[in-house]
Amino acid sequence: MSTTTARAGAPGAGQGAVVSKAQADGTGPGRRRRDRLSRHNLAGWLFSTPFLVLFLTFMAFPIVATLLMSFTDFGLRNVTDPLSAQFVGLDNYTKLFQDDKFVRALFNTAYFVVLGVPLTIGSGLAAAVLLNSGIDRLRTFFRVGFYAPVVTAIVAVAVIWRFVLDPSEGLIAGLGHQLGIQTPDFLGSETLAMPSLIMMAVWRNMGSAMVLFLAGLQAIPTEVREAARIDGAGIFQEFRRITVPLLRPTMLYVAVMTTIGFLNVFEEPFVMTDGGPSDSTLTISLHMYREGFDFFHMGYASAMAYVLFVIVLAITTLQLRLLKDKTS
Repeated sequence: MSTTTARAGAPGAGQGAVVSKAQADGTGPGRRRRDRLSRHNLAGWLFSTPFLVLFLTFMAFPIVATLLMSFTDFGLRNVTDPLSAQFVGLDNYTKLFQDDKFVRALFNTAYFVVLGVPLTIGSGLAAAVLLNSGIDRLRTFFRVGFYAPVVTAIVAVAVIWRFVLDPSEGLIAGLGHQLGIQTPDFLGSETLAMPSLIMMAVWRNMGSAMVLFLAGLQAIPTEVREAARIDGAGIFQEFRRITVPLLRPTMLYVAVMTTIGFLNVFEEPFVMTDGGPSDSTLTISLHMYREGFDFFHMGYASAMAYVLFVIVLAITTLQLRLLKDKTS
């Protein structure tokens, strides 16, 4: 009996010895699994290294450097020796709101956003609804036509619009002359200059909103629309009760991205009006550019950039909280 028991236990004892030896040598299944994961991780880091180098060089380092620069009087004299810049604390930030030009630029940017964002969203949604259900022929032509300004260089668009709005040789002025109508100087008037820029920005950006809304409309189940029509809902009731609620996630994204883009408006006033007349189209980004690259007040311009960043962050957070509650 004892001999049989000993023989029966002998294989188990041998296996235990083999397992213990494999674990001791580090050649077991766990070690091989860890080796595979290490090789996969190494391959992932190697493939991501070019992006990381570019990100750290052209994104992370400038962001940190700009933040540090905003607390100094960094200027043209400090370009060759950055460490010679004097630390001024929060002086640049406090000086901003004592700067009449910055306050005017802040007001102009707010005007541009408050008027331009709703118009862009509304026109993009209207075009998407028409293309989704109201227009059957040449639908692809209209889609390309509405979206073409989005992929066109903004400088080219601004130059064309400046020619169209030119008071002496522009397209509108020529049409007005043929009809015997005196057209106003759109870009030379303090009252009309900013609305003219807003209309151009809405025309250019509505194509992007249209594509997103069109994708959202096509994702709405047809059964929901058919059920609403069976229940007697009209076109406007269906739009208000069905389309708008189901488009709220898309509307949130469009609102956030459009607002961020409009808050950073730069090319339109830079090319078309250069901030004039009388700073009526001066925006924060344009004022920042002038302070940094025309007058070489780098520290002051850096502080302006971070104030704009805080404004963008605050408005985006507010939009997400107000609209996300309705979409969740």
